[in-house]
Amino acid sequence: MRLNKYISHNSKYSRREADKLIEDGRVTLNRKVTKDFGYEVEDGDFVDIDNRPIKKRKELTVIVYNKPKGVLVTKRDDRGRTTIYHKLPGKFRSFIPVGRLDYASEGILILTDSPSVADALMKSELPRTYNIKIDKPVTQDMIEAMKNGLSLFDASAGAHEKSKIRSMDFAPFTYFEIRGESKSFTKIRVTITEGQNRELRRFFGYFGAEVLDLKRVSFGEIELNNLPTNKTRYFSRREYDDLYKFLKNRDKQKVIDSKNEDNHKHQLKENRKQRKKEERKKEYLKSKK
Repeated sequence: MRLNKYISHNSKYSRREADKLIEDGRVTLNRKVTKDFGYEVEDGDFVDIDNRPIKKRKELTVIVYNKPKGVLVTKRDDRGRTTIYHKLPGKFRSFIPVGRLDYASEGILILTDSPSVADALMKSELPRTYNIKIDKPVTQDMIEAMKNGLSLFDASAGAHEKSKIRSMDFAPFTYFEIRGESKSFTKIRVTITEGQNRELRRFFGYFGAEVLDLKRVSFGEIELNNLPTNKTRYFSRREYDDLYKFLKNRDKQKVIDSKNEDNHKHQLKENRKQRKKEERKKEYLKSKK
């Protein structure tokens, strides 16, 4: 994990504040001042701020939060807007959100005190289900794109005005269902397996449709159900069990992928040796003629 991210995940400081601490020379790595923002912190490294050690969190706690509209998923906002950390109880204010929901969106947000778990869930292909409302009827082009996916060189429609992300690839939706339709709006439930920046707003924005409402109702097997807006709950025992199984299977797959990669590299090396051997043989036979 990068140094600034490590500090943010294991302390009260935001990523931006961590950058400033590093820049000001207040961070030491293994007893030496460092200004290497991109350093990847490893097990056994000692990270201090003002000579006070940053302790890596070991206990695992996961909560579900029903994020309201008009709240940012960030630790600090330079414009002074309300963030989830203004809303969450104090004991959760160092927790890490799994992905984001934009300012105008609401619904299920998972948070944890484990950086590795947050990272694993964020990068997973676990299904995310949303109830959305767009300001137009659904077109056949939209349906085809939901079924088959979409690649856009310019995906700026629906993006935040300051976003630097332009092109975007959208995988086929896992599921979609039209739940209400009129001349002026359509209600749709969709399930996707990605969590790209304002993905659904960009997707429908390409077809000239504005997303009026967006609510995430599930993440993987975790359901929002009747959790009130701006309230939290802890994972249930079953949800923890499912999480540990997910992490165990992910680790197994990493081992398999690593072995496959090693085998592939070994095969490439053997192929190169064989080619060189054949080339030397050809050169030898050629020299005898």
